[in-house]
Amino acid sequence: MKLTRIIKRYLRFHPQHCKFSTTSSVRTLKRETFLEKISAGPSFQEFLNVKSKMPMASSKVNDEFIPYLPTNSYKGHGRKVYFEIYGCQMNTNDAEVVWSILQANDYGRCQDIQEADVIMMITCAIRDGAEAKIWNRLQHLKALKHKRSTKRGPLQISILGCMAERLKQHVLEKEKSVDVVAGPDSYKDLPRLLALTRHYEYSAVNVLLSLDETYADILPVRLNKESPTAFISIMRGCDNMCSYCIVPFTRGRERSRPLESIIKEVKMLDSQGIREVTLLGQNVNSYRDISKETSMESTTVPGFNTVYKPKINGLPFSLLLQQVAEAVPNMRIRFTSPHPKDFSEDVLRVMRDYPNICKNIHLPAQSGNNAVLKRMRRGYTREAYLKLVNVIRRYLPGVGLSSDFICGFCEETEAEFDDTVTLIEKVKYNMAFLFSYSMREKTSAYRNYKDDVPQFTKIARLQRMVKAFRDGATELHKEYEGTRELILVEGKSKRSNDHVFGRNEANIKVIIPMTNILINQSSIQQSEQINVGDFVAVRITDSNSQVLKGEPLYKTTIQDFYNT
Repeated sequence: MKLTRIIKRYLRFHPQHCKFSTTSSVRTLKRETFLEKISAGPSFQEFLNVKSKMPMASSKVNDEFIPYLPTNSYKGHGRKVYFEIYGCQMNTNDAEVVWSILQANDYGRCQDIQEADVIMMITCAIRDGAEAKIWNRLQHLKALKHKRSTKRGPLQISILGCMAERLKQHVLEKEKSVDVVAGPDSYKDLPRLLALTRHYEYSAVNVLLSLDETYADILPVRLNKESPTAFISIMRGCDNMCSYCIVPFTRGRERSRPLESIIKEVKMLDSQGIREVTLLGQNVNSYRDISKETSMESTTVPGFNTVYKPKINGLPFSLLLQQVAEAVPNMRIRFTSPHPKDFSEDVLRVMRDYPNICKNIHLPAQSGNNAVLKRMRRGYTREAYLKLVNVIRRYLPGVGLSSDFICGFCEETEAEFDDTVTLIEKVKYNMAFLFSYSMREKTSAYRNYKDDVPQFTKIARLQRMVKAFRDGATELHKEYEGTRELILVEGKSKRSNDHVFGRNEANIKVIIPMTNILINQSSIQQSEQINVGDFVAVRITDSNSQVLKGEPLYKTTIQDFYNT
C-alpha cells in the first residue's frame, strides 16, 4: 500500500521512532504521520486551481469571497475592451454601465477591434432580424479569434443583453467561440465571469434576472465623450406583458431607481458639459420610486387598462420629470420609451410648464384596429388612443409625435390592417418606427396564436405604412418652413463636411451650414464659428419627411430663446 511505503520511508529517515514495533504502535504512528502531512500539505484550494476543460454555467454573483478564485484575479490588468452595440438606446446606456464596471477593474478600452483582448457585444432580441445580425457577426469574430497569436493571450468574446438572456446556453452550444454570456441584470458579475474564462478555460454564464437591480450605484462612463447628449436609465423591466413582446422575459419585472441617484447623475452630466439628456426605461413613464413612502396610487389614462393591479406608494414620473427639469434648467430633457396608458395629465402639465423639457412624445400605437389591439394585449382601443392624442395636443400645441407600428400580426386581416393605415393618416407623426411582425418564443402570442400572415403580405403592408407615414410627415414638416427653431448642434452632417446637424424640440433632424454666426441675439458684430454643443436659433427654409434645413441665426440658451 502507498501509505505503508510512506511509513517505511519515514521510519528510515527518523530512526528514533523505530522502537514502536508493536502493531498498535505502528497504527498510531501511521495516523499521526498522516495527520501531520494533511495539516502541512496543500489546501483544498490548490487542487481547484487546476484548469478545467469542462463547460460550466456560473451562479449569481455575491459579495462574499469565492475561495477558488481570489478577488485579485478579477482585475483586467490593462486588457483592452472593444464594444459593439446593437438595438435600442437602453443598450447604449448598458454599455456605459458595463464600461464603468470594467474600468474600475483595471480594463482599458480600444477603438480598433484588432487591438481588442475582450469583445463585448450588447445585443437585441426584439426581432428575428436583430438576432440574425449577431449570429452572422459571430462567424467573423470566430475567425478573428482563431487567427489570434497565442503570444497575445486569449481573445474573449462576450454576448450581453437581451439575446444573452433569451438564448442562454444555446449561444454556447451553437457558437463554441463565445466565452461569456451575461444577461441585463448580471453586469456587475462581468469581472468574475471574464476571470473564470481566462483562468480556467471554460465558458461562463450568468443570466439570472433580478427583482431589484437598477445599477443605481454605478455611474456610467460615457463611450462617446465628444457628444453633447447622454442617456440615463431611470427604470428597468416591463410589467405590461403585451402578447408580441419579449422584453418582460429578457429584462424582467419593473423596478425604478431612487430619485436622488438620478438627480445626482444628471447634475454630474451637467458639470461635464452635457446639454441634453434622455431618461430611459422600457416603460419609462411608469417610473415609481418606492424607496419613498407616499399614499399615491398609480393611475392610468381613462380608457386604458393593465394586466396588473394598480401600484401603491412611490414617487411618480411626473415628480421625477419636474425635479430633473429644475435641477438642470439649461439642459434639454427627453424621455423614452413610454406607454400611452401612463400619460397622466400631471405629466403633460409638467412638460408644458418647463421649457427645458422637450415637447416631443413617443406614443406607441402598434395597431389601429381594436381586434388586433386586443390580441396584442395593449389595454386600449383605437378610440381611447385618439382621445389621448387630442388631450396631448391640447396641452402641448405643436408637439412632435412619434410612434411604433407592427403590420402582419397574428391573424391580421386586410380590413384590420386598413385601420392601422387610417390611424397613421389621421394622427400624422413626425417620426415612426415601422416593422413587420416577427414572432418571439416565450411570448403569449407564441403560445396562443399562429404567425399566419405570409411574408410577402407583411412586406406589402409595411410599404403601405411607410408611404402613409411619409405623406403625413411631409405635410407636418412643411409647416416648419419660415419658423424659428432652437437646435442643439450634435455633429457634422454625414453628407457634407460643410454642414452640421442638430435636432429641434420635436426631435426632427435639422441641417445647417457650418459658418460664423452672432454670439447672441443682441450682438451686432461679434460672431464665432458654430461648435458641437451649441444651442443655435435657426430659421427653417426647406423640409421633407425626414429632415429640416435651415439658416443659422445666432447662438443662444434655452432660457433666452423661449423668453424672447
